[in-house]
Amino acid sequence: MSDCFSDFRSDTVTKPSLDMRRVMRDAIVGDDDYSDDPTVKKLEEKVASLLGKPSALFMPSGTQSNLVAILTHCQRGEEVITGKEYHIYAWEAGGASSLGGVIVNPLTTDEEGTIDLDDLKLSIKKGNSHEPTTKLLSLENTFCGIIQPIEKMRGLSNLARTHNLSTHLDGARLANAVVKTGNSFSSYGMLFDTISVCLSKGLGAPIGSVLAGAPDFIERARRLRKQIGGGMRQSGILAAAGIFALEHNLQRLNDDHENALFLAEKLSQYSSFQVPMNIIHTNIVFADIEPEKASAMHKHLEINSIKVNYPEQKKIDGKIISRFRFVVHLDINKEDINKLIKSSSNFIK
Repeated sequence: MSDCFSDFRSDTVTKPSLDMRRVMRDAIVGDDDYSDDPTVKKLEEKVASLLGKPSALFMPSGTQSNLVAILTHCQRGEEVITGKEYHIYAWEAGGASSLGGVIVNPLTTDEEGTIDLDDLKLSIKKGNSHEPTTKLLSLENTFCGIIQPIEKMRGLSNLARTHNLSTHLDGARLANAVVKTGNSFSSYGMLFDTISVCLSKGLGAPIGSVLAGAPDFIERARRLRKQIGGGMRQSGILAAAGIFALEHNLQRLNDDHENALFLAEKLSQYSSFQVPMNIIHTNIVFADIEPEKASAMHKHLEINSIKVNYPEQKKIDGKIISRFRFVVHLDINKEDINKLIKSSSNFIK
């Protein structure tokens, strides 16, 4: 727990452990802007190898990693197809369009975040004088904690390549999908030209994402990283945390998945929430409540020392609901979970 609060807002709120801080302190560093930091190089080689890619580039954030990927794949006026609720469209401040002049075409997804194959096929443009040229397909796994089936991703990726599109995966929480399914990182890597993976979510590093791809792509991405202010100096201190996270915090994601399922089952039995169990795949639990009760519930949880993001309003089966999101991570234990269950069960309005 943090400052007596149980923080369910995101798996980005984790604090580095003492062992992680120790390896950060002892990291051998150099100036990464000159490509001189050996610990950064070690992290990049490690992630590239995991994903089955020849090269990789360490970035400060997943937002920057996705942005650099898109701007390296696409020129101004070209189009990227993605999902309507995927991060690169909905949660990354419109960077691809505002900074890079890239048109983002968001397609509707199903409840589990999957783009329909026919919708993708009908959306691909050839770039005549009246329309942009579709250049890139960008998918996301996991999507809000929901695992995208690898077979569906393969079908979408194959269709994109048939139409000469490049492919990118926002794999911010790909580690959760790997641990849950048993599929290797490289099995996902072979489906995409580039992949971005985050170290500061469930893996518990304080900062950083890594973009992996072909050597020439990564060299162009390195220049773009510099242009948008992402060139770092002795960043081996941060890279050391990423290496530690990959070596020590990967398989423990199973604990988060089990805790999230426990939380979902108990909330569905003992609280005012309706829990859509079919989309509780990894470490994120959704809990629905009537919109008129949402503000009071949010305040009730805060009073009971539980931090959670304000719920989003969604339309499900023709009905408007307010959807809370509870994210389980390495700084959430059974005591925190039981506190949330008890507090939500005691809610009265």
